Amino acid sequence: MKRRNYRVFPAQMETQTFGQLQVNVICEYGNRPVEKAIVEIYRKDDPIKILDSLRTDSSGQTPVIDLPAPDAMYTMEPSTTQPYSEYNLVISVPGLKTVIINGVQILSGVTAIQNAILPRLLTIDEAPMVIDIPPHGLFGAYLIKPYEAPIKDITGFEMRDVNIPSHILVHDGIPKDPSNNFCIEYKDYIKNVVSGTIYATWPKETIYANILTTLSFSLNRYYTNWYKSQGFDFTITSSPVFDNLWSYGRNIYENIDTAVDYIFNYFLSEPNILQPILTQACNGKLVICEGMLSRWGSLTLGNDGYTALEQIRQYLGESIYINSTNDISGVPQTWPGYNLTLGVTGEAVTNMQNQLNTISTAYIAIPALTVNGIYNQEMENAIKEFQNIFYLPETGIIDFATWYKIGEIYTRLNRRVDMCQ
Repeated sequence: MKRRNYRVFPAQMETQTFGQLQVNVICEYGNRPVEKAIVEIYRKDDPIKILDSLRTDSSGQTPVIDLPAPDAMYTMEPSTTQPYSEYNLVISVPGLKTVIINGVQILSGVTAIQNAILPRLLTIDEAPMVIDIPPHGLFGAYLIKPYEAPIKDITGFEMRDVNIPSHILVHDGIPKDPSNNFCIEYKDYIKNVVSGTIYATWPKETIYANILTTLSFSLNRYYTNWYKSQGFDFTITSSPVFDNLWSYGRNIYENIDTAVDYIFNYFLSEPNILQPILTQACNGKLVICEGMLSRWGSLTLGNDGYTALEQIRQYLGESIYINSTNDISGVPQTWPGYNLTLGVTGEAVTNMQNQLNTISTAYIAIPALTVNGIYNQEMENAIKEFQNIFYLPETGIIDFATWYKIGEIYTRLNRRVDMCQ
């Protein structure tokens, strides 16, 4: 993937390793990128001295900046040394509420993506919105989730084919707490959980194993109406004691972001069982979690060359397999089953041209297209720019992930109703 321009922070002489950070700023009203927003960066342990000040471009993005981070070796085994550095961000622009994000977690050798949604400013003296990112799930002290039956008894439940939701309603706390519910895009929820429960420095197959278990767990909660059947009004909680650790506003990582975009319609199945399996995971640091994927254990298996499915089967049984569905909510059209590339013509190309033209009114770096149903060089260039903005491989080809990312952004820009109603 083509890298963006870097702003390099002059690190202390003894610091030898760096992670990267890019901030995306979006206006809550209209879901449009915010140009010329100011992003001030501070060390969390020195919140007075500003390290750097960045401005967003027409896509609402800052340059990618290098920031000091501990050596990646600290992420490869449990340690009392915090394996990530932490930074505070102050994000402001006239007319929108200032947002302060404390504790952005930078890992060595990977790019952290911090999305910031700025609400409208209602009064001149309105206090900033403050988001505190809690410790990472592998480093903080969190209670262990009790084991649940991986297949739910849904007697009397109307069986249906598995569908991927566009959004889920996340309850920020344990079920009976009077906490806020957040309507979150399904893919964004998965990216948040995985970024906060494993380290993005881990092997690719280990990352995929943990994404797959998170996808299947979350889809089981949605498919079985687990909480709504108990009288609650949400899909899942943010509590690691009941579900998976989710933190409002936390940063994610580029490699996890891209991986989820390619496999978000996957889940885990058992023979002759229609519902996605409630595939549970635990850190596996101090105790062995029977019937759950061990996160630290999956790192060991990944280092030993095990594939994602082999890692999952090691903990969850040999009969489990990777399944998928093409029933995906919240996008204008379903993936046609083949890539769109130079020379392709037809309705699918026309649909993409129309959607890209809508997107280009907000993301002006993407050129407007002539709607003619022909995938020409002009369209390839537009796709490469789109892929550059949204962390996809810059191939100029509309593959599965690019198709659904275009549909996602198009739908987001045209949203007029609460998607969780």
